[in-house]
Amino acid sequence: MLTDAVVAIIMTILVLDLEIPGASGGKPLSEGLLDLLPIFTTFVISFLLVGMYWVWHRGFFAQVRYADYRLAWLNLLFLLPLSLIPFAASTLGSHPDDPTALQLYGAILVAVTLMRSMLNWYLHRHPWMLWQVPSAKARRLSATAAASPLVVYLLAILIAEPAPVLSTLLYLAVPLIYAGVILFLKKDSRTSSAAQDIS
Repeated sequence: MLTDAVVAIIMTILVLDLEIPGASGGKPLSEGLLDLLPIFTTFVISFLLVGMYWVWHRGFFAQVRYADYRLAWLNLLFLLPLSLIPFAASTLGSHPDDPTALQLYGAILVAVTLMRSMLNWYLHRHPWMLWQVPSAKARRLSATAAASPLVVYLLAILIAEPAPVLSTLLYLAVPLIYAGVILFLKKDSRTSSAAQDIS
């Protein structure tokens, strides 16, 4: 599938910013590793975020019985901001305390999340394209899960200038919080049946 190939390329590109410490400049290895820390941190955050969106996409499209051309275009538009994550990660890794770099990173993640929500909305407006029509409760949970990272991303953007370290930590927290929320929804007796297809 095109999406799997694009995600694989994105994840591969992310690692290209990691250079061998001390390869130039004659620095000791310990100093080279410390210099590499911001880039490595951004790599880990970006890898987990791209992975989070891939896991969702894989589970979401497993429910699709038929894809029309509108869905194909929406999927391409989802991949557009997703493919910009390596650029944003490279910028942030080079300027880890720069509010503009943190805000650029967040803006791209907001665009990815909005397109994910659009895909979710489109399929729920066209239930005949799915193998099984979800209940109203399942649709609400799916829409909420799709949009939920927006709150954290917007908060990270807002605090980028006064608290850049906290802003970075918020981006790191998103896949962990998201996985926890999904696990809770699947385990809780009030939502478990409606949340089984959410990933």
